[in-house]
Amino acid sequence: MSKAVFAIVLLFASVLSLTANAQDEPQVWIQIEAQPTLVDAEARTSAYAAIFPETAGFRLRSGWYAIVLGPYGAGEGSARLANLLRENLIPSDSFIAFERDLGDRFWPVAGAAPVEPPAVPDPGLATIPEAAPALPDETRAEARASEATLTEDERKELQAALQWFGFYQGGIDGAYGPGTRNSMAAWQEANAIEPTGVLTARQRVALLNAYRDETASYGFATVNEVDSGIEVTLPLGLVEFDHYEPPFVHFRAKAGSDLRILLISQPGDQSALYGLYDILQSLKDVPLAGERTRNEASFRIRGTSATTDTTAHAELAGGLIKGWMVVSTPGNDQRDARILQAIEASFKSSSDRALDPGMVAMSAEAKSGLLSGLEVRKPKFSRSGFFIDATGTVLTTAEAVTGCGRITIDRTEDATVTLADAATGLAVIRPTTPLAPRSVAAFQLAPDRIGAEVALAGYSYEDRLPSAVLSYGTLEDLSGLNGETGVKRLAIDALPGDTGGPVLDSTGAVLGMLLPRAALGARQLPPEVAYAASAAQIATTLGAAGILPTQSAQAGAMAPEDLSRAATGMTVLVSCWD
Repeated sequence: MSKAVFAIVLLFASVLSLTANAQDEPQVWIQIEAQPTLVDAEARTSAYAAIFPETAGFRLRSGWYAIVLGPYGAGEGSARLANLLRENLIPSDSFIAFERDLGDRFWPVAGAAPVEPPAVPDPGLATIPEAAPALPDETRAEARASEATLTEDERKELQAALQWFGFYQGGIDGAYGPGTRNSMAAWQEANAIEPTGVLTARQRVALLNAYRDETASYGFATVNEVDSGIEVTLPLGLVEFDHYEPPFVHFRAKAGSDLRILLISQPGDQSALYGLYDILQSLKDVPLAGERTRNEASFRIRGTSATTDTTAHAELAGGLIKGWMVVSTPGNDQRDARILQAIEASFKSSSDRALDPGMVAMSAEAKSGLLSGLEVRKPKFSRSGFFIDATGTVLTTAEAVTGCGRITIDRTEDATVTLADAATGLAVIRPTTPLAPRSVAAFQLAPDRIGAEVALAGYSYEDRLPSAVLSYGTLEDLSGLNGETGVKRLAIDALPGDTGGPVLDSTGAVLGMLLPRAALGARQLPPEVAYAASAAQIATTLGAAGILPTQSAQAGAMAPEDLSRAATGMTVLVSCWD
């Protein structure tokens, strides 16, 4: 027997095998279209019904709405499908659907008289007689023989379907090795079929129909983004292109979905990659809870909350940073896993092009551009603090850490509270990852000279400026107005953001820490009156907590530029987040 004849015989046997086990598959349908909404589906079904009286409509498991013809016997359905495709009367991607794949009927509408199929048989039905004897499903040898006639693309599609449903983890190469065979056996076992590791024609049809049904609802298609130099598969049934905002390509939600996707493309180096990593986490679309990983050439962020579920990934290669971000809502785990799988399997840099060629370093201007079109997460408030040891431990005000869901140092470094003393107004926080301060506070515990000039380092305008600023004033008294001990009274113009900042003398030694303005009822003190916790009080409080502060040994006055460098080097922004 020639190969051509053998192939025809196998194909004929495969088609006939659809009629096997009539009790298991009493009827089939021809799915010709699927629509995302009921309104669209009803309109299209009505149009088809004017041509095909046997048109029906069912809701699918994916939430979409299928338009079908039928029902038919298995052999009749296959012949009818072949004939309609040959005459170009239905879409080329129409396929056989089984009763078990369809949900609730939406067409014909309830109460309408059932529509009978055409009384005149289609000429195409004569190619396979209705009376053909039912054949049993293929044996393992027959299944291997029919499998051998599959094209490479057909073999790859079967692997893709197995991968889609979580049975196959290997590459889509059309080669059926142990991995593919094991996945076939796993699929068979999951469907209560003898796990032979070789799919019969009937099983291949069932697997592919389920796969095509689901993927049709997503509308996966390859997107070749020329301007960003990215090629990727995206669910264009759920999102559509919106606009460019370098370094992002925005895809907005479509057809009532809750999904948004951003492609990332910019030139840069490792510093720019790390800057992008930090900036993305400042966005409201990236919840604080979730796993984060970062290495020299890539990062991945997962952020989850009650309202948002986001995954972001970017890689650095050849001076280009490219990646993606998927923004969804909780409760769509299976759908989002499918989408992430498709994106990760297909994502590649298609050229050496990138958005915004001028954005090489993560300067302030670059960061501003990066956040265009996105809502930045803001802290509830920010105060100041300063380093008291070489690992990054920070002294700040208790006010700065009260009622916070999260505390950060310099915007990005998470910190935990190790001491909060309401009586003295002092608090100590430690970064979750040790830091390397530019300078560390050294305290002046010797008697102070009233009237001496002092400098206050602080984030006067909270997080609106990138670094601390210095304010100058004088030491007015070594106690409070009512003789309170442990504090020093200053004459200095300070703002709420300065609270928690170090107060230094001319030698660069820390005399105290600025405290919040106290509520005095009807009394209103002049704005230049401020109080600082004394260095002695700080040393006592820290000592009780097992922290030994460094004592200053500096004798002479510092040059102004050196004092400024030391003061701003030890001062940090402490932010309180929901």
